[in-house]
Amino acid sequence: MKTVLIVEDEKLIRQGIRTMIQRSGVPVEMIMECSNGEMALEILQNQKVDVMFTDIRMPKMNGIELVQKVQEFPEKPIVVAVSGYADFTYAVEMMRMGVREYILKPVEREKLQDIMKRLEQEIVQSQESSRTSKRLGHQQLKYLMLNEQITEEELNTMQTEYESEFDLHDFYVCVTRLRKFQAVEEKYTYLHNVDGYDVYLATDENMQLLLKNELAQEYVGVSGGHGGIRELRAAYQEAVEARYHGFCTNRKVFHTGEKRVRSSADFQERGKKLTGAEMKLQRVQLIGTDKTEELVKAWNGLFYGVKNEWIEPADFIDCMNDFFIDLRKTYRNVLTGEEESIERLADYFGFSVLAVWQTEFMEWLLELHDRINSQFDTSKNQQKIKQAIDYIQKNYDSDLNMAVVSNHISMNYSLFSYLFKEYTGSNFVNYLKSIRMEEAKRLLTETDLRIIEISAKVGYDNEKHFMRIFKSSCGVSPSEYRKNAQMQHFSTGDKND
Repeated sequence: MKTVLIVEDEKLIRQGIRTMIQRSGVPVEMIMECSNGEMALEILQNQKVDVMFTDIRMPKMNGIELVQKVQEFPEKPIVVAVSGYADFTYAVEMMRMGVREYILKPVEREKLQDIMKRLEQEIVQSQESSRTSKRLGHQQLKYLMLNEQITEEELNTMQTEYESEFDLHDFYVCVTRLRKFQAVEEKYTYLHNVDGYDVYLATDENMQLLLKNELAQEYVGVSGGHGGIRELRAAYQEAVEARYHGFCTNRKVFHTGEKRVRSSADFQERGKKLTGAEMKLQRVQLIGTDKTEELVKAWNGLFYGVKNEWIEPADFIDCMNDFFIDLRKTYRNVLTGEEESIERLADYFGFSVLAVWQTEFMEWLLELHDRINSQFDTSKNQQKIKQAIDYIQKNYDSDLNMAVVSNHISMNYSLFSYLFKEYTGSNFVNYLKSIRMEEAKRLLTETDLRIIEISAKVGYDNEKHFMRIFKSSCGVSPSEYRKNAQMQHFSTGDKND
């Protein structure tokens, strides 16, 4: 046990009880003494006491009055009454008021030792039970904060069991980035790792102390004031949203209640453009090119929009998540060994503010940009695309697709798709189809091959599929095209004669 208070007006008896406690075999961190009930009350108001030994007959305030006053305390010590035979009737009355043990004077060492051991066991069990209950309570609070579908029955149960225990009648929620677990003062409710955040629940006054002391160096989001456990989820979401805005606007502490200047319609439109599909594609495609200034400008434009709140935090996160997905698709062969860096950068709110994240992100991005640029410079890319075109022209009659061609020239599939279109002005499928259709028209005009034979010669195993594509591309069926071509040939021949 941590603390024992001895309330006894006779100094020798106090000292005797102290010595017996010290020799009882029960470890006690602190033993305090006082000579009357008034002094004891003053101590109890400022210090948590586990066990209190009190005499009955004392000046100023006797033991009975002291025990009556103690019943008003939220945390009551276990009380052991110490008295002579003449005070037995008073001792019985004190037992009715919750006094746990009764010792006669003169105090016997064995009796006191036995009481100390039993009370120590009781305190240890109570503390373990309290810790278990608190852990369960913390899990329930986390569950409530993270789940939208909470039944009315669950809410009623939580309200009954935990609203008072965690003092949620009038509270604020504060979230900060995940830290190593640490104990905090009892006046705060601390929840470790709630969906990647550390969460604190406290009254307004205690929240101010928390921000001033324990979290003085942290970057946090704080909810508005709330009352009752039913508002806990809303308060948590407010705090998370405040943390988002604090991160994006480079603010150390961001309160939900702070006034925000809403961007004008024009600026909101700019924000939509910065997070739109065209700009997303541009920020990926500029990587590895010789357009470094344009790359930096494109990213700085996005960050400027975020800092000035043209872009909502959630839209920024969606935009960045899409970027990392597209980056992996386009440059997966180049990104070997980069997963750890990407995972770190994708943990946006693990950083204090956007400015810090932006610095690390741009350093990483430009290093990647230089590496890709050195591997895929413009001349090399063009040479490879020329090789691909030559391969297509020689093998269009086979079962050809973009994967086959990109593998033939040893180029990343997504990068090949982008560079091929940039070089030819057409995507791969349409380019291949145009070559095949031109050859089919030549064969229809210059040979007597059957349609099925021409279909095979231009790379289509299925004659009907070939006919559909031909008609879609040329506006007429292969047979009609041949007929028209022959008529034109005869017409031209007659004129020449």
